[in-house]
Amino acid sequence: MRNPLSVMVQEIEPSGIRKFFDIVTEMKDAISLGVGEPDFDTPWHIREEAIYSLEKGRTFYTSNSGLVELRKEICNYMKHSQGLEYNINETLVTVGGSEAIDIALRAMIDPGDEVLIPQPSFVSYVPCTQLAYGVPVTIALREEDQFRLTKEQVLSAITEKTKLLVLPFPNNPTGAIMEKGDLVEIAKVCVEHDIYVLSDEIYAELTYKDKHISIAALPGMRERTIVINGFSKAYAMTGWRLGYAVGPEYIISQMMKIHQFAIMCAPTNSQYAAVEALRNGDKDITMMREEYDKRRRYLMQAFQNMGLECFEPFGAFYVFPSIKRFGITSEEFASGLLKQEKVAVVPGTAFGQSGEGYLRISYAYSLENLKLALSRIENYIKTLDR
Repeated sequence: MRNPLSVMVQEIEPSGIRKFFDIVTEMKDAISLGVGEPDFDTPWHIREEAIYSLEKGRTFYTSNSGLVELRKEICNYMKHSQGLEYNINETLVTVGGSEAIDIALRAMIDPGDEVLIPQPSFVSYVPCTQLAYGVPVTIALREEDQFRLTKEQVLSAITEKTKLLVLPFPNNPTGAIMEKGDLVEIAKVCVEHDIYVLSDEIYAELTYKDKHISIAALPGMRERTIVINGFSKAYAMTGWRLGYAVGPEYIISQMMKIHQFAIMCAPTNSQYAAVEALRNGDKDITMMREEYDKRRRYLMQAFQNMGLECFEPFGAFYVFPSIKRFGITSEEFASGLLKQEKVAVVPGTAFGQSGEGYLRISYAYSLENLKLALSRIENYIKTLDR
């Protein structure tokens, strides 16, 4: 009997994030600091709009591209947040930002095309590139650069087969951001070498230093950038599974073709809720961002007090402390911490080999849980220092 499975799929490694949390679910009194999910409930006015849409019987398919009302609001958001003008035909509503990443890569990549992927970064970029028959070319981000992508790193990775650069900022797992000066240099390289950009901006509203800037807003970049965003992080809507992509119509139309055949459309009641989020959710974002910032600053001070080195992140809701001084791997540290102190964190290697020597810790948890977890982490560090 022949093997029914694809060789490519079998060779793709499963996500390194879930390993520890399958154990946590069966461990009494364990604390998880690993899942990148807001601990806030979706704001009530957003939930109420979804409930109302169900009461009105709005349980039908929307157009493949998404509700016209929602796509108009997405265009309005891009205009007032980034000064970027898009129309509804350049806007596609997807099942989370993850689907948008997948179909963008499949729509743009031919077999053998190279995709530049800075790491550490979100776990989907490499396997989605492979599933699109592209070749992932990883670029190791460095702590001495504050985990930002540099012009020199991009230039050193470019070959005649390079077609696309993934720009994952604000970054998961490091919390790193790119400032305008950084982006200007990257944009020049992309224009000069005719490289397209997949800019994953799902954490765009969660920045704590300066307002996020999209590379698509820079000269020459709108026509070569697909911007990915969504509602999961900014509006605490992870389970609603709603994202979107904006970009040149000729690319979006091909992405829509894949979406049409694979998905049909995003959930209808989630789309109505998202309209309400974009129209009236700015205060919710501000409240959650301020709370995350308090937690971020608390963690940085706590790490300093316990002698755990960590560069200061200014985006998303993650910190990426270094554990190199202990002389063990990230996985060994995370496994030992879970076994001894019942605290789950993610080894940096779950986000690429350049994450070795680091841990991802999410602060999308209550301050009470963070304090308890940090006391346990401190206990574990003391055992390693003996």
